Amino acid sequence: MYYEDENNLYHYSYRKGDKAERVRDADYAETSSEPLKADPWEEKKPKKNRLGMKLAALALVCALIGGATGAGITHHAVTSAHGSTEIAVSDRQVAEVQTVKVDGKKQLTMPEVYAANVNSVVSINVSTTTNVFGRTTESAASGSGFFITKDGYILTNYHVIEGANTVKVTTYDGTTYDAAVIGGDEDYDIAVIKVEGTGFQPVVIGKSGSVQIGETVAAVGNPLGELTFSMSQGIVSCVNRAINVDGKPFNMIQVDCSINPGNSGGPLFNSYGEVIGIVSAKYSSYSNTTVEGIGFAIPIDDVLAMVKDIMTNGYVTNKAYIGITPQTMNAQMAQQFRYDVTQGVFVCSVEEGSAAEKAGLKMGDVITKIDDKTITSYEDLVAVKKSYSAGDTATFTIYREGKTQTVELTFDAAPQTQETAQDSSQQQQGGSNGGYYYNPWDFFNSFFGNGYYGSSYSGESRDAA
Repeated sequence: MYYEDENNLYHYSYRKGDKAERVRDADYAETSSEPLKADPWEEKKPKKNRLGMKLAALALVCALIGGATGAGITHHAVTSAHGSTEIAVSDRQVAEVQTVKVDGKKQLTMPEVYAANVNSVVSINVSTTTNVFGRTTESAASGSGFFITKDGYILTNYHVIEGANTVKVTTYDGTTYDAAVIGGDEDYDIAVIKVEGTGFQPVVIGKSGSVQIGETVAAVGNPLGELTFSMSQGIVSCVNRAINVDGKPFNMIQVDCSINPGNSGGPLFNSYGEVIGIVSAKYSSYSNTTVEGIGFAIPIDDVLAMVKDIMTNGYVTNKAYIGITPQTMNAQMAQQFRYDVTQGVFVCSVEEGSAAEKAGLKMGDVITKIDDKTITSYEDLVAVKKSYSAGDTATFTIYREGKTQTVELTFDAAPQTQETAQDSSQQQQGGSNGGYYYNPWDFFNSFFGNGYYGSSYSGESRDAA
């Protein structure tokens, strides 16, 4: 650091840890103690009008400050040990966000979307009790939901309230209510719960079928179970995205707004403030790769009729039902059963009096096609079945005894017990309800004789379909 006095005789010399030492330049250049003489050949420079320059600079600074102030910026002078300086601070008045009515005609700003709907969103906390090997364990989980009626009906995900002993709902004003589970559908991951009261603020339901890629959307919910009533914004990344969640196929709206545990069951809003989806899932990793910005919502158009059905009857009354216990066919089963097909749905059992029995399906059949849709797995069967309702008729192509044939099947309505009961595979794999687990090798042994191969198949069976 260099310091000049009037005669340029001194400078400061610093070294870390030492005090500043004032040293004469003469100590470095001269040994004589005689005073320095001015150079007679040095040209004398005229003195500048420093006062005039200072006044001009002051006028310029004032003009700049005046212009900045007119632009909504004020300058605050700060005096410190190093002198006087200024900090520019905006004095812009922030407009108050008005709570507007959602009418589907006017596009809203994101603060307006939030203000118009935050009182419709709820935080859901559930407690569950499981009994494993005689030991009772209690656990808790959190999710989100939203009012769909003024008298307390709330829409959320099935997996949020599945197996819950108690369900508590907290609204934006901090009030907590006990909620009753009205019903739900596991295949579509929707559930309806209800709190007692009136005057709740319901959302406005939009149309997911008109959603376009690139459209701005926002999710409001309860991420991590404690960051309540948070909103995240993004765009629609894809529509009708086919994904598989825990073995169940879904067609989803893909978004890039932040979705985290606890957001499940919350609403997805468009820029008009309408609900177009139910936030349901996200990818946090895929094939050992960390993923960001990939979330999914159930299109509201796909489930609205079912939601109304659940509100009235407690379950989806017109859901198509076949009456079989299905299992994905694979190469191992084909080799052991000496079948010529390696893909499809193996019929493990047929319910008495069901649509399957009436159509002539038998244990050991392999379903390979429904109408013109190829069936290669249990997931395919579930996905295709979603496009039918009770009373619809379809042509099933099946493999039986080395031959391919077709049967006509008229779908039954799914019984209410199928909407709430755990299936045999979940019971076998740690479900809490217990029950009979059908092993497809039982069919093999009954056909060829017990112990033919000396082993049993430990694969995964599925829901009754």
